Amino acid sequence: MKSYWLWILLNVVVWPFAIAYLNLPINQLPVYIFGVSFYFLLFFLVPLIEKKPIVLLFILGTNTIIAAATLFPYNDHFNPFLILILSLLIAEGFYRLPFRYSIVNGALGVFALGFTTLHSNLGWFLQTFITVYILFLLIALIHYKKTKDHLMDLEARHEAIFSEFRDLKRRAVTEEELARQEERVLIAHEIHDSVGHKLTALIMQLEMFRLQTSENEQKRVESLKELANESLNETRRAVKSLKANDTGGLPAILRLIRRLELENMMHIHFSVKYGAFSAPLTGEQSFVIYRSVQEALTNIMKHSDAKEAEITFEAPGGSIFRFEIRNPTTGTEGYQEGFGLSQMRQRLEKHNGGMKVYQTEGHFIVTGFIKIR
Repeated sequence: MKSYWLWILLNVVVWPFAIAYLNLPINQLPVYIFGVSFYFLLFFLVPLIEKKPIVLLFILGTNTIIAAATLFPYNDHFNPFLILILSLLIAEGFYRLPFRYSIVNGALGVFALGFTTLHSNLGWFLQTFITVYILFLLIALIHYKKTKDHLMDLEARHEAIFSEFRDLKRRAVTEEELARQEERVLIAHEIHDSVGHKLTALIMQLEMFRLQTSENEQKRVESLKELANESLNETRRAVKSLKANDTGGLPAILRLIRRLELENMMHIHFSVKYGAFSAPLTGEQSFVIYRSVQEALTNIMKHSDAKEAEITFEAPGGSIFRFEIRNPTTGTEGYQEGFGLSQMRQRLEKHNGGMKVYQTEGHFIVTGFIKIR
């Protein structure tokens, strides 16, 4: 908008001198004043149609004709301020219009200036001077236009790259935070399942040993038991702290499985149905489902030549969360459930769930479910 008022100011400064240079009697001025008024009326429309290049070209072209007609040398006396007015119109065209439209507007301004010059009493020297001036003006404006378009293109590219950089940075920070949370969940569950259970078993064995020992040894066994209890409480506090920012739900499960897919060079096809994304799983439930899927994929890598699997998640009715891992097989020999799958079944049953494993002619299928709290 500031540039628009600048163009207005330049025209307002030049036109009074152009009218005064005519040195006409007052009774002839209304016709010229009308031409100037119509010129500025069209000029005030420029901000409204700035984004419509064809209409803007029409307005600038009309103003060029109005200026040439108003200051035409009817008495053979050329008005030098016409050069400045037409130069402003040509320059504004290069400033506001696309390149091809600005060339058309510049050609119209050159034609109007040449026509008025040829119908004036100017000598060949001044006509040559005007020709050289307008030629240099066009060269300068064309160079300006190309430079401006190039800078605008560079600015747009810079803005696009910078915007993409900001998005990548935000995404990296988010992914990093999610990775930290996932690692905390994994560590917490590993501590709970391994260290916590072993400490509990140790305390029970110490208690049994205390009952079988003499009174002199019971105090030492009691102190060992208290130490084990303190260690168990510390472990529980550590697990609670690690799970403070526990994240659950299907998105967390998918991120863990995607990482497992990359680490083991597998091809996994996901299918999400029936509100699985919005299922309100806790972090512990998400971990159990992830471990179950991980065990099924591990079983696939051990016993199948095809390193691919289809995983389906669904939450029918919103009361249970169900998953299915389907792997193509070529053999038809019977299947015997091992330690890993039996542990997986126990984990699911502990959370009011269940598991089923079966084999068809072309697929090995593991299905499981867990009740949503």
